[in-house]
Amino acid sequence: MTDKPQDAAPPKRKRANLGALKVLLPFAKAERLRILAALGALAAAAVLTLLVPLAVRRMVDFGFSAANSGMIDNYFGMIVLLTLGLALASGTRYYFVMTIGERVVARIRAAVFGHVMALDGAFFDGARSGEIVSRLTADTTELKSTFGASASIALRNAILLIGAIVMMVATSPKLSALVLVAIPLIVLPLVSAGRGVRKRAQAAQDTLAEAASYATERIGAVRVVQGFGGERAAIARFRDAVEDAYDAARRATGARAVLTAVIVFIAFASITFVLWNGAKAVVAGEMSAGRLSQFVLYAVFAASSLGQLSEVFGQLSAAAGAAERISVLLATQPLVKEPSTPVATTRPAKGEIRFESVSFSYPGAPERRVLGPLEFTVKPGERVAIVGPSGAGKTSLFQLILRFYDPTAGRILIDGVPVHEMALNDLRSLTATVPQDAVIFAETIAGNIRAARPEASVAEVRAAAEKAAVTVFADKLEAGLDTMIGERGITLSGGERQRIAIARAILRDAPILLLDEATSALDAENERAVQEALDVAMKGRTALVIAHRLATIRDADRILVMEAGHIVEQGTHDELARAGGIYSRLAALQFGVE
Repeated sequence: MTDKPQDAAPPKRKRANLGALKVLLPFAKAERLRILAALGALAAAAVLTLLVPLAVRRMVDFGFSAANSGMIDNYFGMIVLLTLGLALASGTRYYFVMTIGERVVARIRAAVFGHVMALDGAFFDGARSGEIVSRLTADTTELKSTFGASASIALRNAILLIGAIVMMVATSPKLSALVLVAIPLIVLPLVSAGRGVRKRAQAAQDTLAEAASYATERIGAVRVVQGFGGERAAIARFRDAVEDAYDAARRATGARAVLTAVIVFIAFASITFVLWNGAKAVVAGEMSAGRLSQFVLYAVFAASSLGQLSEVFGQLSAAAGAAERISVLLATQPLVKEPSTPVATTRPAKGEIRFESVSFSYPGAPERRVLGPLEFTVKPGERVAIVGPSGAGKTSLFQLILRFYDPTAGRILIDGVPVHEMALNDLRSLTATVPQDAVIFAETIAGNIRAARPEASVAEVRAAAEKAAVTVFADKLEAGLDTMIGERGITLSGGERQRIAIARAILRDAPILLLDEATSALDAENERAVQEALDVAMKGRTALVIAHRLATIRDADRILVMEAGHIVEQGTHDELARAGGIYSRLAALQFGVE
């Protein structure tokens, strides 16, 4: 049984700003060539768009008379060529931008998953797997749309806006002055309202993550939920969570919609005012109709660009919340650190384990001492059993040996080398573990066994399966060891899952075996068969065995009896059974010995 406490959920984070999007930059650097190609295509599309009003102006000014029909044909042909170039540039831009978004987000997902897999036990004590999965899926999808389509639209419209303003000034400085006065009326609401949009967007993302976390947890334990008739309650609660997520998303969308409506109204109202002044100038003979048409087109380009920029600004605000959540996760550092200069482990390893004045408290509850101080040595090849009531700290010993946590005080040594000075991979390569609750993946039986040593051959996997009595049930299946099993091994019995976990440990072929109630889920017949296999596997290896069934450890070289984090007795089975202490009382209960 695991002795660690459950930490409280992590506190709510402050809302993000657009600066949070800088988390994307390191992942984008590898796509420099694609980005340059996309920018080139984007710039070409913008320039070609800005050339269209020039052709329109010439047509309007020359008129549509029969005498000018040849010139009209030329100008329309020019527009067709411009449109063709614009189409090619736009298609090229779309391809590069979208593939860049996909590639960058794939890198982010891989980096986040790799980072999470490297975090230590302290992180997972308080983390919710559903929320982590939400960051890998929903948040990264939000970033994909931002880095892809939104970034492209933003850059395209920014270039169009700047180009249109320049061409407007060149066409009519007087009318341009009127337009430029209206720009602050558009930008100021955009900036001030953006804060509210970001706040609502992040609230929507947080609420969705909570709903995803609840769903992941309940689906993972669906048999328990169904067994207690909790389907209706679970459905009702998830429906409420989904409704909360919808309400949060609706509020965020509403804020964006209001912002967009205000910006579009101000932009086009300003254009209407400018057109009114331009029409009066044409009537007064101060400018030609073609020049006004050219100016109007550039003004429309500028207004539509500002309108689309306001929409993109809302999308960037939503993405900033996703980027902030991902950056917080990537910034999380494990308390268990890799040594800067690892000490090489002895090869071949002997398997000696030594605890020197070790005390330990879980990071989430530092005031509660779980272990210690402990002082003991397990000799190479020695088989040591650990017994004691639940909560005595037995599993915590294994957690420290594997360095999922570091001791609060003291140190642990393997073959004379402190474990905190070893590279984590080197340390864990010395051990094979069979936990009390066997973890089974949704793949083949052979694939589950091979998880201990991916490079193992088919023959080696088969041999490990035979020693752990996995073949007793696997060979009865149509595909044998290649049979696919359900997620978490839901199609297998508890004993079958445990035998697969034991086969992993056997295949690992490590000098130290850590067995946490390894045969607890087996029936008497299979327990005897697996125990014989474990006896063979433990020969010549150091073995620590946590057990509640004393019958499985009677032949141990030494038994450590733990209570409240301390070793209160140690000796052989016969010595402890006669001592009149905790072990003798446990033996009396299990063997009926007075």
